[in-house]
Amino acid sequence: MAKFTPAAHLICPLDQQPLALDGGSLKCLGGHSFDIAKQGYVNLLPVQKKKSKDPGDSKEMIQARQRFLQAGLYQPISDQLNQLVSQQLDASGNKSVTILDAGCGEGYYLSRLATENKLIEKTQVDQKKVELLGVDISKWGVQAATKYQLPITWIVGTNAQLPVEPGSVDLIICMFGFWQPEWFARVLKPGGKVILAESGVDHLVELREIIYKEVHRKNIPELKGIAEEGFKLIDQQQLEFRPATLNKEQVQDLLVMTPHLYRASYEGKQSAQQLEKLDLTAQVVFRVLEFNPQPDNV
Repeated sequence: MAKFTPAAHLICPLDQQPLALDGGSLKCLGGHSFDIAKQGYVNLLPVQKKKSKDPGDSKEMIQARQRFLQAGLYQPISDQLNQLVSQQLDASGNKSVTILDAGCGEGYYLSRLATENKLIEKTQVDQKKVELLGVDISKWGVQAATKYQLPITWIVGTNAQLPVEPGSVDLIICMFGFWQPEWFARVLKPGGKVILAESGVDHLVELREIIYKEVHRKNIPELKGIAEEGFKLIDQQQLEFRPATLNKEQVQDLLVMTPHLYRASYEGKQSAQQLEKLDLTAQVVFRVLEFNPQPDNV
């Protein structure tokens, strides 16, 4: 059985009481118990929060994304995230920091953040106590994330009800994930930050031109309702780069790992499947939000 890394502020998804490690389970005082999986993660997604029998990304999507990301094709995105996180941690000066990846998928971005920014080493030499949590609604994603074998708390859960105590998180990263301001406001400390990564208008435009009859260049989503929840946009940066030329297998993995496979026409899919290689534009917008709730929101 793989080792499970317990986090300090986990709560029961059923009654919101603190969870404590008891043998091979997490238990709350209300009598609810959640077994640690043999791979080293815990499932804190209540059945009533599932919108399907197997929510989130499928096993096939996760495997495709693993292959694509491990090939380093999106490493510049990871590098930019790591730089932004480093800036926020340096600015905070806190000795104890909790970072939560909301929608961690197969764990690529959080694991690379931990190793490249030497967050694990910092904890080991007691310079800065860093607690890392990855949450995703897909059990296949979380199972894949445990294979990095890092001291990260991996959790099957939902961003709509993150299973951590209110006011316990310093920084949330959300890489192309689904979120609402009120979800993150519940768990962030005052002064906490959110780093969002979202597709730019020209992201993967070459692929989109092949699989769609008409390409709609949509702007990144507006940050609706953030002020009411105590958030302020403090930074926005755009990253654009051209990954190495994709081979046939990588083109197929890219299709499978994104929603484009399910939105494309039959003709578009056929055209993509015939590609032997593809040069792409990757364009990602990073936005950093700061959380400072008004007194009546606390």
